[in-house]
Amino acid sequence: MASKVSRAHSWLEPYCIGLKLRALRTRKRLTLARLAAETGLSTALLSKLETDRMIPTLPTLAAISRIYGVGLGYFFAEPARHVISITRKALLQGNGRGPETARTTPLNGADAGPLLAAEIIELGHGNPAPLSAAGPVAGVFYVLEGKLALDAGGVRDVLDAGDCLWLDSEMPLAWCAADKHRCRVLAVLARPH
Repeated sequence: MASKVSRAHSWLEPYCIGLKLRALRTRKRLTLARLAAETGLSTALLSKLETDRMIPTLPTLAAISRIYGVGLGYFFAEPARHVISITRKALLQGNGRGPETARTTPLNGADAGPLLAAEIIELGHGNPAPLSAAGPVAGVFYVLEGKLALDAGGVRDVLDAGDCLWLDSEMPLAWCAADKHRCRVLAVLARPH
């Protein structure tokens, strides 16, 4: 029988209090028994707190905080930066049948920061599509499926599935699937400054 998650648990979940408690204890190299002796709390209670099976009361959390030398705010502070973007497999497995020469699926969220952009790019056969519409391109490209034809300054290279390309170029570049089968590429690009 699955246990119900209380509202308090769901409200406190983003703060990862149990994980923070465990990290502080291991950083101080304390065992649960040693922490129990220092705080006057039982090892069973401390274990339940660290594994999020129990929500600590404020007096309990205050007693533990004193041992670790942190304030209560440590447990309730919002993270300065935390971005997670999950792209499900179903979205990545496009049918590959469409008039577009290239289809791009972003793998990072819109607020992923200024440094990197990750995406799956699906290329069809036909006229090569521009690799970058504006300016230089810097990144790593890994061919997941099919064969990739890369045109750079009149030179064509063909990469097979499993091949990787590191690129930092201001030259106009174009690419497409090298044969009649679709080509899928994982691209991790440096964003322009």
